[in-house]
Amino acid sequence: MFTNSEIMETIKMIQEENLDVRTITMGISLIDCMDTDIDKSCEKVYNKIYNYAKDLVKTGETISKKYGIPIVNKRISVTPISMLVGVSGGDPVKYAKTLDKVAHDIGVNFVGGYSALVQKGFAPGERELIDSIPRALAETELVCSSVNIGSTRAGINLDAVKIMGQKIKEAAEITKDRECIGASKLVVFCNAVEDNPFMAGAFHGVGEADCVINVGVSGPGVVRAALAKAPKDAPISDIAEIIKKTAFKITRMGQLVGVEASRMLNVPFGIVDLSLAPTPAIGDSVAHILEEIGLEQCGAAGTTACLAMLNDAVKKGGVMASSRVGGLSGAFIPVSEDAGMIDAAKSGALCIEKLEAMTAVCSVGLDMIIIPGDTTPEVISGIIADEAAIGMINCKTTAVRVIPAIGRKDSEGLDFGGLLGYGPVMQVSKVKPDTFINRGGQIPAPLNSLKN
Repeated sequence: MFTNSEIMETIKMIQEENLDVRTITMGISLIDCMDTDIDKSCEKVYNKIYNYAKDLVKTGETISKKYGIPIVNKRISVTPISMLVGVSGGDPVKYAKTLDKVAHDIGVNFVGGYSALVQKGFAPGERELIDSIPRALAETELVCSSVNIGSTRAGINLDAVKIMGQKIKEAAEITKDRECIGASKLVVFCNAVEDNPFMAGAFHGVGEADCVINVGVSGPGVVRAALAKAPKDAPISDIAEIIKKTAFKITRMGQLVGVEASRMLNVPFGIVDLSLAPTPAIGDSVAHILEEIGLEQCGAAGTTACLAMLNDAVKKGGVMASSRVGGLSGAFIPVSEDAGMIDAAKSGALCIEKLEAMTAVCSVGLDMIIIPGDTTPEVISGIIADEAAIGMINCKTTAVRVIPAIGRKDSEGLDFGGLLGYGPVMQVSKVKPDTFINRGGQIPAPLNSLKN
């Protein structure tokens, strides 16, 4: 039973504090769609995705109407497409166009899984898929791509790091007439997880069931509003407790939506990812939570400590609310998607070096950061290597999603609109890491990988 005050509290969270279910993501295995004929394989891919997900959007809308809970996105993630390319050969972009067509026909917002896992080397199909990524993202609208180049157990594939620096630059250049949008749909991971419902990094891992429903909830505005009620002299332990209790409430809502969607679609319920994922909307910012904790502006000394406490408290609250917490879960810090981060970057309070430090304690990594268009592929690769090293050593997921602003002045930035938002150009060091990047080979796994 719920009290009237609890019901009113939830209504206020939704109406005034931007509480929502950010995404329902259906993960679909394409293992049984492999075929030595790429055209037959694409046909199988289309049919399987359509048959499983044709009612996904309608189900999300029904649940949203029934419970009054906004469900912002309905998405699909699939088995890394490089595995299918390894069997079929041919032009991998055919798979990208198939994914894009079925996504449009079903009505989902994005489909993720144009991906390759190369942390320990290149299997058949993986190099071909990676080489095709810029063209695939330029010639499709809803397809997202990811590449995992490192892990704690395997080390870091420096050859793949070098290639991805080139592909990010190429993806931006080939879509420079569209705000370099291609690079915004491409993320490079270390320690990628198999059940992440958030784009652009979602893919359906080979350890997953044939089809599952994963839910991503978000509520930065709710957390900030809860903290705003606390006295300014409240001890930090009290602040952590408020965050934990608020995360519990947010996660319970995600659990409800996931269970209901699973029942309606007759598909197993996977996980709830309780990451605080911001939007450009005012009042829906992780940076503003950090400022509510006590910083003048995000990027100030103490930012990393506040973010570490926030991330930990969110996870503690979430695991008490659901036995199926997974994905990434914590706090995202995408610059272009967070109004507070945008302001901090514009004012100079937040630089890319500070963001890198923050990634050691948050959910993902350097996310949706606009960098100068003349940044070399080697420098981009150096950024990827640094971020992957943080993930590898700390046994956590890290990622890089940077967008070179091709042909733009530093004062212009890029404006993607919608959920991807707007980002000012952030300066990066132009000191060359070329010799290091060009060495290639495998950075060995760290000592803490030996856990057996």
